[in-house]
Amino acid sequence: MNADFVLLNGRVATMDAAGTEVAALAAYGGRIVALGSSEAMRAHVGAGTRLLDAEGRRVIPGIVDSHAHPDAYAVRLRTWTLVSPDRVTSREALLATIRAVCRGLPPGRWGAFYRLNERASGGYPTLDELDAAGCGRPVFILRTDGHLGLANRAAFAACGIPPDAPDPPFGAFDRDPATGAFTGLVRETAAHIFLNAVHAADSEADIAEGMEMVQDECLRHGITSVANSLTPIRAIRAYQQMRRDGRWRMRMGIIASGRDEPLIPHLIGAGIRSGFGDEWLRLIGVEWCPDCSTSGRTAAYWEPYVGTPVPGEPVPNTGMLLYDKDDLTARATAAHRAGLQVMIEGVGDRGIDFALDVMEAALAAHPVADHRMRVEHCCYVTPPILERLKRGGFVDSSATGFMDELGEAYVANRGQAAMRHMWPHRSLIAAGIPAPGHSDFAVCRVNPFTAIAAMVTRRSQTGADLDAAEAVTPMQALAAYTRLGAWAQREEHEKGSLEVGKLADLAVLDTDILACDPAAIRQTQVVATVVGGVLRHQA
Repeated sequence: MNADFVLLNGRVATMDAAGTEVAALAAYGGRIVALGSSEAMRAHVGAGTRLLDAEGRRVIPGIVDSHAHPDAYAVRLRTWTLVSPDRVTSREALLATIRAVCRGLPPGRWGAFYRLNERASGGYPTLDELDAAGCGRPVFILRTDGHLGLANRAAFAACGIPPDAPDPPFGAFDRDPATGAFTGLVRETAAHIFLNAVHAADSEADIAEGMEMVQDECLRHGITSVANSLTPIRAIRAYQQMRRDGRWRMRMGIIASGRDEPLIPHLIGAGIRSGFGDEWLRLIGVEWCPDCSTSGRTAAYWEPYVGTPVPGEPVPNTGMLLYDKDDLTARATAAHRAGLQVMIEGVGDRGIDFALDVMEAALAAHPVADHRMRVEHCCYVTPPILERLKRGGFVDSSATGFMDELGEAYVANRGQAAMRHMWPHRSLIAAGIPAPGHSDFAVCRVNPFTAIAAMVTRRSQTGADLDAAEAVTPMQALAAYTRLGAWAQREEHEKGSLEVGKLADLAVLDTDILACDPAAIRQTQVVATVVGGVLRHQA
């Protein structure tokens, strides 16, 4: 039988357990049927075989980004304005961008902006500045972490929030310490009020249309599988319609959102378990987000934040948690008992301890040996936490994307000494704790190679020192984005390595990330991306 796809003349890192490297592979029906030399694979070539000549380049399994937010990114690509530091480098430029966008909006239409990093863009604008730039329109700016935002007075009015409004549970409207007036900065559940208002008009069609752009961007960066963190009902419906319409060019995992009530109780009631779906669209698990943002100074730590407080934040500030522990324990236990893989976000050490308390209680109520419960982001892993992770068999689902883009803020807000235990992948590997890496896009950029570089160099994009004692090898970093990413969502039998029987998902790179100067990894470009033996991107 002839193969329908053959790759030749590559340096293929299969990422199998033996570390095998080959020159070529053949696939049929979307799955690998043979690996070996180019000469041997030519025997599988027939009249209808699609050929891809790697021309001696490095070939890797398709990247598995095990935690991102493609549904939100899809909408923002269509209707929001990007204000990341590569677009906006000063407060004046930010305000000019807001003014230009809002002048073109009809009265009452929201001006929505995302990925603001105030540390690289001149600080937070004042409420008066936002009012002037908004030209009478409601304005909301989502900080890059997705946990904080800025709103002008028209936005507060549009959401029916008077100047004397109390803080919502598990959130805050920041106020000027001297006057008690709003500063415009809103935290956690307070930010959700504005997010819900902006997203109220989003449709399933909007998500599906935006996902075409998201897929294009992922495929340009060699990403063939993404797990959608905190997937709401609307996105699940959109994704199913895309599957029926044959619009998926990459693979999507659903991590159902604990915020979107009553989604998880309905999954439990319907008897739907993790793994439901197919190779294109599959339910991975369920997730709750009790912890917050280190770069935004809201993540929960045992010790207070260092550095300059933001006006209106509590002093001393140890961050906040967004759930009652007994309540979340009951929710997680019910999901775990129903066969749903449980994932709980924990960023600071207090937040991670909270997540582990909940998951340990769920396992005590319903013991399962191979549970693969995940602490999402899991940034500040102190030695006691590392021991808890190991003892309980938990997964450190590591927000390695933060290292590159937000590392400087972590140093500023937690201190240089804390970097010894921040994303400690060398220690995690030594302890045998599985730690897949992820981008968390659109909190951070889609490109996985900047994060892989940071894992190896322990330097952020600005050169911040993240402590080289926790540096890993390029092969170990790549494993976090391939083999471990697949394993963490129970898909290791289908993806994460290039082996006979597995999906023919791969990327051809212009840089040999396993042998080059580590500093060059971040500049890596993808020459070609193949999903199921079909060429989906070619530079």
